Amino acid sequence: MALDRYDVAILRELQGDARLSNAELAQRIGLSAAPTWRRVRWLEQQGYVIGYRAELDRRKLGLDVLAFVRVDAERNNGASTRALEEALRALPEVIACHYVSGAGTFELTVMATDLEAFSRFCVGTLLNLPNVKDIHTSFSLGEVKSAGALPLDHLPGPRRPR
Repeated sequence: MALDRYDVAILRELQGDARLSNAELAQRIGLSAAPTWRRVRWLEQQGYVIGYRAELDRRKLGLDVLAFVRVDAERNNGASTRALEEALRALPEVIACHYVSGAGTFELTVMATDLEAFSRFCVGTLLNLPNVKDIHTSFSLGEVKSAGALPLDHLPGPRRPR
């Protein structure tokens, strides 16, 4: 079953505010409450909506360092790659991780309280993970955009004004 304009409208609204009541969501998309609720449940069951979470201010929580770390792997084979992936998933400091094209390279987004904590994390943790050959770091000097909603203009339904 393909998404229709109501499904896309629900996804747009939930990305903007996942705490909307079903009644408010129904009003915003132009359906009554019962079909809106059924559609939200269907979107969840089909995996279009994979969870709900609060967006936190990292600076207020003392996470002042945001770094992008390229991790180069020693060997590029299935077992060693899976072992490194598993180890990276377990690290709370790593808030995002992508396996990118290249010779066994991972791109990480890492948060730390300060440069000293980040250094301890790199030397004491990252460099000691299985299959890690080298790491290269770039630091964020300022966020221009983060935690953006997914673009949905390619899906059916009315387009958002720009």
